[in-house]
Amino acid sequence: MDTKKTVKSRKAAKASKEVIELSDSEKSFYESSLNNKREVGDGAPAENELETKNTTKLKEDVDKPIQSLYIHFKIDLVFITLLLAALGTRLYNLHNPRYIVFDELHYGRYVTLYTKGVFFFDAHPPLGKQMLYFAGYLAGYDGNFTFDRIGSAYPESVPVKALRFVPAVSGSLLVAISYQLMLEISTYQSTAILAAVLVLFENSFLAQSRFMLLESIQILFGLWGILCVIKSTRKSGPGSIIWLCIGAFSLGCCFSVKYSGLYTYYLAIFLVGRQMWRRISNTESVLRLALSALWRLVVLVCIPLAVYISVFYAHLAMLPKAGPHDSAMTSAFQASLKGGLASITRGQPLHVSHGSQITLRHSHGRTCWLHSHAHVYPVRYTDGRGSSHQQQVTCYSFKDVNNWWIVKRPDQPSLAVSSPPDVIRHGEVVQLLHGITSRALNSHDVAAPVSPQSQEVSCYIDYNVSMTAQNIWRVEIVNRESEDATWDSIRSLVRLVHLDSGSALRFSGRQLPSWGFNQHEVVADKAVTHQDTIWNVEEHRYTKAEDRKERERELVSAEMIPTAATQLSFWDKFMELQYKMVTHAADAPQGHMFASEPVEWPLLVRSIAYWLSPNSNAQVHLIGNMITWYAGTLSVLLYGGLLGLYAIRQRRAYFDLTPRASQKFYDAGCVLFLGYWLHYLPYFFMDRTLFLHHYLPAYIFKILLLAFVIDHIYFTICVHESKRSFTNIFILCIAIWLAYVIITFQKFSVLSYGNTDLTETDLLNLRWKDTWDFILHKKK
Repeated sequence: MDTKKTVKSRKAAKASKEVIELSDSEKSFYESSLNNKREVGDGAPAENELETKNTTKLKEDVDKPIQSLYIHFKIDLVFITLLLAALGTRLYNLHNPRYIVFDELHYGRYVTLYTKGVFFFDAHPPLGKQMLYFAGYLAGYDGNFTFDRIGSAYPESVPVKALRFVPAVSGSLLVAISYQLMLEISTYQSTAILAAVLVLFENSFLAQSRFMLLESIQILFGLWGILCVIKSTRKSGPGSIIWLCIGAFSLGCCFSVKYSGLYTYYLAIFLVGRQMWRRISNTESVLRLALSALWRLVVLVCIPLAVYISVFYAHLAMLPKAGPHDSAMTSAFQASLKGGLASITRGQPLHVSHGSQITLRHSHGRTCWLHSHAHVYPVRYTDGRGSSHQQQVTCYSFKDVNNWWIVKRPDQPSLAVSSPPDVIRHGEVVQLLHGITSRALNSHDVAAPVSPQSQEVSCYIDYNVSMTAQNIWRVEIVNRESEDATWDSIRSLVRLVHLDSGSALRFSGRQLPSWGFNQHEVVADKAVTHQDTIWNVEEHRYTKAEDRKERERELVSAEMIPTAATQLSFWDKFMELQYKMVTHAADAPQGHMFASEPVEWPLLVRSIAYWLSPNSNAQVHLIGNMITWYAGTLSVLLYGGLLGLYAIRQRRAYFDLTPRASQKFYDAGCVLFLGYWLHYLPYFFMDRTLFLHHYLPAYIFKILLLAFVIDHIYFTICVHESKRSFTNIFILCIAIWLAYVIITFQKFSVLSYGNTDLTETDLLNLRWKDTWDFILHKKK
């Protein structure tokens, strides 16, 4: 019985196995029929195959998502947190102190002049000042406050918070952009956070961001431009183009705030050039490579240039009225403004002719007018040389009746203008009679008083000796359109060449001693084409009287008939303004008590006193966080040492870094290490007064480099198994050091906010270096 049951169960198991095997076979068959086309028969699909295809298609249609347009946002909570923390520190109590702080004196004046539409001249581009103006305009500033001196109180009518808002927001964004830039350089997120925190708790950036100053705006545009350029070099297709265009726009804004932004622009050009250099080794066609380089070059040149020109177009359009600064410009430029020189010269005759009364203005560099007076050159100079003892001729920097000259043809005795006027043309010879003394402009083969290599210029006095007059001058119109061009007031740039010696009338740029009333020397020079030999007629009228006394009365009291003002195109004004800005010499006093030298900046030898409260010892200083400052300087030296060490060891076939780590190390060097030196070294070659705030664009790169060096040391410890035990110790040391950074920031923040009355003991505790100059009110 048991045996039968066993046999039956075996048969049942066998039958079950056959059924299972048949089911697997059928499953394989059906799967094959779903996935494969029929290869035999008359080509018509089988009934079951057709049904399966229809079922599959229906299923795909049901599962297929609905087509639509999506925009995906990713919010970096770390970025937002850093930005909010920066806004909290930069915007806190922004309206205090309600006093003019440091260079707010200058920028506030520019905002006022923008508000009134009055032209002003500054050696830096106007974008930053325009941003300050628009903030004031939106806040309702009326431009009626006089920024007279540092420390003056702001009235209620001045929207102090609005005027300081743009630099404060720029300084806040700088923290967040530093975080993004360090992420793009392929560091750990913790390192990017460290870099942003160091910028956040840096006292110098805090102080510079809280007032009406431009450095935070410039640095923000520069860092954002570099970030976009780096993103462009790591992308392809439309993404690369878009990021490079955005970066080029930002870089154009950077050097449209201050010309020192050009150093950031040069760094961006280097990064793009490095990208193209790497692509040369790729197996792509030469044509493709050339086109790729060409469109990048076009973007990096055209977009920043367009931004720069647009900024000046807006600048000139916003300032149509003449003002105190327009004397730095040429006569034609001044005459194109409403009021000022235009109100003096409008209605004057256009063509200079025999009998014209003119003032001759030096057209290059310093503003001054050809001038003479009754005083004569000393018989002997202090060095023992003799002079002609003729009447002095100088270049005088102020309007004066002794600036007037009368144009005369040598062969005509009368000085009255004929009808029609006898117009002077290019290449003709004239005499120039001094209007008040009636003596002719003259030159002899006598050494000039201060420039003995040149020839003396005088007004001839007939001493009845053998030295005869040599007072004929040839008129050469430099900007003539034809050889018979007329000599015109305002617009003609002329060169007066002495007929006997072939020398040109030139402003030498040197000052005469006290016997010449410290006016500027005028000489006759053989370098005829020198830029200082160019003059133009500024004021012009026709002589009407023959009598000398009557002519003098004409020169002093003649009035003009109002007509249309001189018109200059935007390009004429733009090119002249660029030329004047390039040749402008800074008027900052040498030896300023808070000035410093570039060699002192890495060690924070000097600070700058920005403001001192008139009622207490509360004060604002530009001073850095000593812990970060010195660590940053050490990181520059350490990175340079590692760069040299790795290079030497690679030459000896020792590779300390993996290819990826090596690439990361050199990429960071090209951005941060090179960026630091590009923004620092040029100041060693500048002949001008410098301050600590000139170092800040370089300092931002130094802080980011410090974070990267810490990252690199941490990586080096982690990759060596024998040193991994030091990882926790290293992290602890960094944490302690960062705590000191924050404590130091908090300690010196009283000098950034300027809202705490400090005692003598407080100031002594903050004076960590003997070279720091703090100010203390003596209490009575």
